[in-house]
Amino acid sequence: MHVGLVVLNRSGLVVLGCSLLVLAGCSVGSSGGFQIAASQAAATTPGAGTTPGARIRGTVHGGQQAIVGANVYLFAANTTGYGSASVSLLTSGGDTTLDSGGGATNGDYYVTTAGDGSFSITGDYTCAANSQVYLYTLGGTQGGVLNPSVGLMAVLGNCPVAGNFMATVPFLAVNEVSTVAAAYAMAGFAVDATDVSSSGTALAQVGIANAFANAANLASMGTGTALTTTPAGNGVVPQAEINTLANVLAACINSDGSDTGPSNPTACYTLFNGATSDGTPGGALPTDTATAAIYIAHHPGANVASLYSLPVATPPFLPALAAQPNDFTVALTFTGGGLDLPNNVAIDGAGDAWISSSDPAANGVIELSNVGAVLSGTSGYTGGGPIGLWDVAIDGSGDAWVTSTTGNSVIELSSSGSLVGSFTSEDMSGPAGIAIDGAGDAWITNSTGNTVSELSNAGAVLSGTTGYISIDLAGPTAIAIDGTGNAWIANAGGVSVTEFSGAGIPQSGATGYIGGGLYGPGSIAIDGSGDTWVANRYGNGSLSAGSVTELSNAGNVVSDLTMGGLQYPGTIAIDGAGDAWVADLSNAIIEFSNSGTALSGTGGYLTGSSNPPNGIAIDGSGDVWITIPLSNAVAELVGAGVPVVTPLAVGALNSTLGSQP
Repeated sequence: MHVGLVVLNRSGLVVLGCSLLVLAGCSVGSSGGFQIAASQAAATTPGAGTTPGARIRGTVHGGQQAIVGANVYLFAANTTGYGSASVSLLTSGGDTTLDSGGGATNGDYYVTTAGDGSFSITGDYTCAANSQVYLYTLGGTQGGVLNPSVGLMAVLGNCPVAGNFMATVPFLAVNEVSTVAAAYAMAGFAVDATDVSSSGTALAQVGIANAFANAANLASMGTGTALTTTPAGNGVVPQAEINTLANVLAACINSDGSDTGPSNPTACYTLFNGATSDGTPGGALPTDTATAAIYIAHHPGANVASLYSLPVATPPFLPALAAQPNDFTVALTFTGGGLDLPNNVAIDGAGDAWISSSDPAANGVIELSNVGAVLSGTSGYTGGGPIGLWDVAIDGSGDAWVTSTTGNSVIELSSSGSLVGSFTSEDMSGPAGIAIDGAGDAWITNSTGNTVSELSNAGAVLSGTTGYISIDLAGPTAIAIDGTGNAWIANAGGVSVTEFSGAGIPQSGATGYIGGGLYGPGSIAIDGSGDTWVANRYGNGSLSAGSVTELSNAGNVVSDLTMGGLQYPGTIAIDGAGDAWVADLSNAIIEFSNSGTALSGTGGYLTGSSNPPNGIAIDGSGDVWITIPLSNAVAELVGAGVPVVTPLAVGALNSTLGSQP
């Protein structure tokens, strides 16, 4: 993951594909459409006014010891653009200039913790309704030992309309656990601890509000303890991993903060050199532990061994991991609500996840809120009895379009889950992948009919009685629409990618686009520059050497990637930085930069499940959502990616596909 000062503004289409072992593959995607539903875009848009704040009380601890004399700052995320400094909210108290240059509104005022680590912020702050607020503490002493490297955070979240945090956050326990929760939740919007920001668009405000809300899925802000279950009750929290990360920070915090260099490395030296801004030895070093936590969240696969070695023999937070993890991604795992062989996942404009169930006996589409709560009842949305659901895409009005492979139909559900219609065409046979173009029309691959169908946004057949055909179509599954309205199809039963014009005319010749490692391609996505990324289950015909092939918009091979632990790449998605995320059936999630560098180490990231991942999607908060069919579960890698415009249909309409909201 990369978070920087440059705001990406790339046009293009991202369509996600997925496949289970019983079918060669399919794409999860959407493009095109209409305006995002007002209820999705406006629900968390900050108000223009500010109101006086009620008292905020809490304590600041390092491990189990009070931190005395720490500066306590109250910040709101900036909304003037990515990479901007956080806005200081306090209007009185001590004043200093932080390294970030933050606090352009009121100056960097702070209050100081007392002898027992307590603090109280009275009414000397104002915040705009629904702006995103957090506490940041710096420095202080423990047992009389001064440590200027101590940085801690805690999320307060939405500033209430009344400006009264007393009703929602009566008491804050600020410590290493609250810092880890804040760092991962805010990672998609944070450059460091004092530079947390987004753009001012409605979608960005939805994304950052959802991100801040996710902190409460990881830890109790009132007690500073890692949770085992999410507040909604259907999510498992990796408590031992969060505690381990807290213990990593504590090793530096419970010291004098000194740095004696590599010859005799102190805890802070090891932490700061293992948690650099870009995850490499040449990256910028953090100057405090809160920023170090953010850098770890940005690069969870970097320097795992050195970081894991930091906690003392009797660490302050238990239970902790008993062995070194593969990586430090933080994965929530959601079950229930009718999840039964969950196949594909798509994200709507509110940040909710829509999941198709491929078990013919389940017949449900499950909707999870942005924090993983079940919104679709105990059995999902069953809308007219759809069966064998495969792929799902969200249009610009928030409706979900779902392919029913065994029902040879496409079902449209409203944003509230009611059945809008069930559609078919003469050529529809084994419909698998679905994508929506800029006009709001649905394009469907027919995996057993070797055709492509097009339906209008009202369900009328636009592709004739035979569908769109091309000589090279062979088990077509995944589909993506590019910025010009052309459709790109992965032929899972062959070795090619087929391109159709928006009118359904083949553009890729009799053989389709071939070359590189294209072999049994099962998933496809298009980045902001118009290049097409293809996940090949059997790269070059090998049963254990899958690859990812990048094609130019002319169909030429740009690169063929085989590193990073790729074995059986099933699905692919692009985040707001243009990075490609691959769900590999070998049980890894692999992240590539847009230039083809493996960012997730040699073996990828793990979801915490022993079963392989399947569908994959990125939300507007930078969270990565992954279906795990054999566990009847959905995993969420909190803050692992870069926020992207959702649903993809809105990105296609506004030329913001593959970019930050």
